[in-house]
This record gives sequence, structure tokens and C-alpha cells, in this order.
Amino acid sequence: MDSSRQSLIPSYLYSNSLKNRFDFEKLAVNQQSSYDTLLSSLSESPDVASRGFVVQAPSEPGKIKMFSPAAYAACAVGGSLSCGSTHTGITPLDVVKCNMQIDPAKYKNISSGFGVLLKEQGIKGFYKGWAPTLVGYSAQGACKFGFYEYFKKTYSDIAGPEYATKYKTLIYLAGSASAEVIACVALCPFEAVKVRVQTQPGFAKGLSDGLPKIIKAEGVAGLYKGLTPLLGRQIPYTMMKFGSFETIVEMAYKYAIPTPKEQCSKSFQLGVSFAGGYAAGILCAVVSHPADNLVSFLNNSQGATVGDAVKKLGMWGLFTRGLPLRILMIGTLTGTQWGIYDAFKVFVGLPTTGAAPPVAAN
Repeated sequence: MDSSRQSLIPSYLYSNSLKNRFDFEKLAVNQQSSYDTLLSSLSESPDVASRGFVVQAPSEPGKIKMFSPAAYAACAVGGSLSCGSTHTGITPLDVVKCNMQIDPAKYKNISSGFGVLLKEQGIKGFYKGWAPTLVGYSAQGACKFGFYEYFKKTYSDIAGPEYATKYKTLIYLAGSASAEVIACVALCPFEAVKVRVQTQPGFAKGLSDGLPKIIKAEGVAGLYKGLTPLLGRQIPYTMMKFGSFETIVEMAYKYAIPTPKEQCSKSFQLGVSFAGGYAAGILCAVVSHPADNLVSFLNNSQGATVGDAVKKLGMWGLFTRGLPLRILMIGTLTGTQWGIYDAFKVFVGLPTTGAAPPVAAN
């Protein structure tokens, strides 16, 4: 093209930078280049955007890449916030429940339990053990949710795309069980202090004096003597909590909600998370209740064994003592936890949990 003709053509039609941007022939040859890739390439060009060919999408700063260390860290923070805040918030219910398990003759039911506690210890009695509850369940929540997301992805990668989808429920169960083992080790010392403070008047005021008192009397091992029943309580509970939640949410979007999840508003998705969590919590309470009775009994009775607990409580008492209150407590607790956890995930740019099979690595 001679210079006279070239001068009649706008310079942006033959500039080298845009020639590279608009190399349609190469894009057409490359069969794997999608239309979205082309639009993305065009939108990134300052020259093109300034001339109105493509309107750039608004940027979304702060997004966290899925399955990255930052994503797992964010899930740990969300889990810590959800578990620490909710368990601390229901401390009055927990105090009454633990006392009903330890002394059913005195704390006969929910209403009388609250009455006895108020009469003997006042309002302060309802919040005994709040500090070990806050610290312990914050640590437990961080490990539980953070490692669940990690193990779920890891086990999906090991299984491969086909089996990860086919056996997704097993992956949910294995991932949650693995995460809860770590979470229980983090929780156990604080759970031991919490139960003593709540059920033994005069033992200690809270975490700061209760923890060293147990260590002085029984050594560090005294903080972990309830680990086995705690694992027995928490692992089935967590497997039910995550496995049933994932399944309930998936079924809800598949059969009950006419709109695909990705087209629902974030507030609607969070409502589904709360409802699914509440239903899962009821199942959790029933499955884990016998072990919960054992944890309370062993932490309250120095030198007691599982056999002693079964003998004193009886099999019926082991499964039913304090169960209605625990269903109310755990249902509300679990639903709220999933709501807070998924709300935090949305806040940092991650999707809500559930309604999709585990993603395996390519």
C-alpha cells in the first residue's frame, strides 16, 4: 500500500498493536479458542475499549481464587467466626444441658433447669464457661471448615473426575471425618475446662484459672482424657453435618427450587444454606447425643470410665437424656453456622457451599 492511500485510512485500522489483537484468522484456526476468550482479548485493549467496540465489565477486586491457599485460609476464618460466635451465643442452653446430663435429679427438664440455675447462681450462672467456649470452638471451627474444604478437594483429585462425581457423598464423609480429627485435638482442652466450670460450682471462674488448675491437678493428660468420647461425638456429628447438608442443598436446588443455583440471588442462596443447615443439625444432634452424654460425664467425674457412665446413665438415658434441648440447640446452631460461614464466603468472593459435585483436578 503506497503512502498516499495509506494516509486515507485511519491509523487504528493498521496499527501493529491492534493487528495482533484482531488476528481473527489465527483465532479461527485455533478451535479451542472460545468466543468468550475473544471478547476478553478485545476488552483488554485500551485502544478498542476507547473506540466503543467492547464495553469492559466492571472489575471485581478482592476475589479469591478457588482451591488456593488464600481460599482455604478464608474458609478457616469463616469457620472460626461461625462456630465461635454461635457456640458462645448459646452458652445458657449449654450450661443447662450439661447440668441435666450430670444431675438429672436436680435439673429435671429444660424449664426447671433454667429455674434452678437462676435461683442458685443468678444471671451470671447462665454464662459460665463462655471464654473456653469462645476460644475452643473458634479453633475447632477454623480446623473443621478449613480442612474440610481442603480434604474434599484433595480426595476428589485422588478419585478423579468420574469417581469424584459418582462417589461424592463418600468424599463429603471422608473429608469431614478427616477434618474433625484435627478439630477435636484443638477443641479438647477447652471443652474439658468448659464442662468443669459449668457443672462444678466453685471449680474456677473461667479459662484463665480453670486451665492451669486442671494441668496442676492432672497434668496435660487431664485436658485430653475426654478426647476419645469427644472424637466419638464429633466425628459422626461432623460427617452428618457436612454430608447431609451437601445432600439436602443439592436436592433442594434439583427438585424444590425451579431456578438454577447460579441464577438465584446471593441472599436466597444464604437462606437455603440456613434451612439446609438446620435440617442437618437435627440429624447431627440425634446421631451424636450418646457420645455427648459421655463427654459431660467423664469430664465431670474424675477417674470415671465409659463403663461407669453407661452403668449410671443406662442405655436409654445415654440416648435420650437432654436430647430435646440438644435438638433445639444444635438445629439452631448448625443452621446459623452454615448461614454465617457461607455469608463470609460470599463476602470474600467465594461461592456458597453445596449443589455441586466436588471438582477434581484436570
